[in-house]
Amino acid sequence: MSEKRFGSIEAGGTKFVCAVGNEKFKILETSIFPTGEPDKTMAHVKAFFEKHPVDALSIGTFGPVDIDQSSSTYGAILASPKKAWQGFNFIQAVKEWFSGSVFLTTDVNSSTYGEYTMGGAKEDASCVYVTVGTGIGAGVIQNNQFVGGTTHLEIGHGFIHRHEADFDFSGVCPYHGGSCFEGVAAGPSIEARTGISGENLPQDHPVWTIEAYYLAQLAYDLRVNFAPAKIIFGGGVINEELIEKVRIQFEEINAGYVVVPSLNEFIVSSTFEDNASATVGNFALAQKVLNEDNQA
Repeated sequence: MSEKRFGSIEAGGTKFVCAVGNEKFKILETSIFPTGEPDKTMAHVKAFFEKHPVDALSIGTFGPVDIDQSSSTYGAILASPKKAWQGFNFIQAVKEWFSGSVFLTTDVNSSTYGEYTMGGAKEDASCVYVTVGTGIGAGVIQNNQFVGGTTHLEIGHGFIHRHEADFDFSGVCPYHGGSCFEGVAAGPSIEARTGISGENLPQDHPVWTIEAYYLAQLAYDLRVNFAPAKIIFGGGVINEELIEKVRIQFEEINAGYVVVPSLNEFIVSSTFEDNASATVGNFALAQKVLNEDNQA
């Protein structure tokens, strides 16, 4: 019996990453191209997988997106700021040229599943993955299942308590200004305050203390709401110095209330480079949906 091949489509707001992996979830082939108009972008996707056939594939996409498999619009992009993609249905578009098993979720859920299956949460029954970059999002897994109800989680838009030194900053979220995590802690908020992108900002800059305070709030909210075994941070804003500041702030916010493991083991950064957690997660999800379809 020939080894199965699994496909990953990571549909980001600025770029698509298509990849093929084997049964050990090793990346064999990759193609990266800008996110353009739907027809042109999906033509690149189709060409890649025609050249590199797979048995099943999983899509992790920017949102908001309908991930309810019982919904008549499952796979459709909803009220996205990317106007050209509003109403576009990934599932229908892919099934026009691919007859194998297909799964779809959010890009952050794909990353969460990668951490859960092959990354820093591999030995855990539950985990949360938080991405902090252009935006803020999170995925939660409990006992091999994504946590969610009628739609995917929007943790980045949760209400926030402002840092005392940050009241003058109006925030960058187009919906909530400075009242949500994304408005005051995503990458654009750092540059809006300082005029310098986060990756070029010295670690002793006072804005990092403010950033850590907000991410520690987010970590605390995740702990008291989901009680995960581990919280993993990834994305372009995250670095080890920031993670250590988050641990310190988390301890102050918690004030000894909820029991957590050693913070060095509970609040950690991703073990994957270049956000490969999403690709590996998609391979694992493609394998999962293929097995489920074969058993049906």
